[in-house]
Amino acid sequence: MTEVVDIPALRVRDLRAGYADGGDIVCGIDLDQAPETILAVIGPNGSGKSTFVKAVAGLLRPRAGSIAITGREVSALSPAGRVAMGLAYVPQEANVFRGLTIRENLKLATEFLRRRAGVGPEQEAQVLAMFPQIAGRMRQLAGNLSGGQRQMLAFACALLANPEVMLLDEPSAGLSPRFVAEIMETIMRVRAAGVTVLLVEQNVSAALRVADEAVVLVAGRIAHRAPAATMAAADLADLFFARAS
Repeated sequence: MTEVVDIPALRVRDLRAGYADGGDIVCGIDLDQAPETILAVIGPNGSGKSTFVKAVAGLLRPRAGSIAITGREVSALSPAGRVAMGLAYVPQEANVFRGLTIRENLKLATEFLRRRAGVGPEQEAQVLAMFPQIAGRMRQLAGNLSGGQRQMLAFACALLANPEVMLLDEPSAGLSPRFVAEIMETIMRVRAAGVTVLLVEQNVSAALRVADEAVVLVAGRIAHRAPAATMAAADLADLFFARAS
């Protein structure tokens, strides 16, 4: 009988990254994420969370290591090339064009992805059904939306590419508690639609409520990994401020 091997949606091996001539900020991260899960990446300020997600997205060239999406190596690809291979990235800031309408933002999201499988009117209809807050106001300027609505638009633009893995860099930053709750509910809907989500988040309690698992990043290394439901506040304080493995 042939053994079925589960291929991680995201696989990272010995990833090292930093800026200019400085030292490594990401210091040899190994990580596998199962398909259709939400994995929260949490840790203290300066722990390397955003650097890590930017390196995975291709915005920062790694100094060493490899990255694979559903078994396909993407380390040498540009950010656009990684999107074509099934990786979507939603940055914390400047994630929509405020001077364009919602419709224009959505159109630009797939302008260069015509060869990506699943991109087209059917995917757009499914995505817009997930975001009724924006679906009914296509002519409105993105700059006139609330912060939470702009995040919804950024999610929608990323999902139009029919990704297998979505990277989110602090999506709740600067939002009111009501919008934080809405964003986290949206992330769960994204996972329910079959997308694997890597969630980098400073709002630890909100992230742990929606994640399946969480990793604690300290000084550019993974200090701890566990099911999100089991991470106690006392343990996190110890991990955040005391040590990294």
